[in-house]
Amino acid sequence: MIGPRSVVYQDQYQQIYKVNADFGEFTKEYFVREGGERAGIVAVRNNSVLLVKQYRLLINGLSLEIPGGRVDDGELPEDAAVRECLEETGVRCLHPNPLIFYQVALDITPGPTHIFYSDQISNEYEPHHIHQQEVSGFRWVPLNKCMDMIFAGDIVDSFTITGLLAYRTQAARR
Repeated sequence: MIGPRSVVYQDQYQQIYKVNADFGEFTKEYFVREGGERAGIVAVRNNSVLLVKQYRLLINGLSLEIPGGRVDDGELPEDAAVRECLEETGVRCLHPNPLIFYQVALDITPGPTHIFYSDQISNEYEPHHIHQQEVSGFRWVPLNKCMDMIFAGDIVDSFTITGLLAYRTQAARR
């Protein structure tokens, strides 16, 4: 039996709650972090992928990642993916296609995650949409180089690895 939730921390981005689970012979205490639904996009142009550079505390450095972030209340995941790309790069993706859906973890970190892809990129660069505090730059990286970077340990973000490998697998099937 799962006991009631007891919130131990909450801010605008997340909620952490404690819950006890009774398995009959033993009980277990869980601390669950809910950060909400996420969406991202693999933007492809001339067989290159758009990656953003963001500082990440847990590696104390910059990480190359696909654009993405939280889905706002009432927002469709595909709209969130397009918005996040625009806010992080000034690049507008058109006609996003579903690529993969997954849960970040099934124990203490619920995180429904949608990744889309788009190979239809607007020709107009829109830098006025960029949220400068979110990223420290972006670049187009050839897809084959992205694969090499994953296996060399240069791309370590699971969101990005999942998106790039899913795109590469789907592209190979076409």
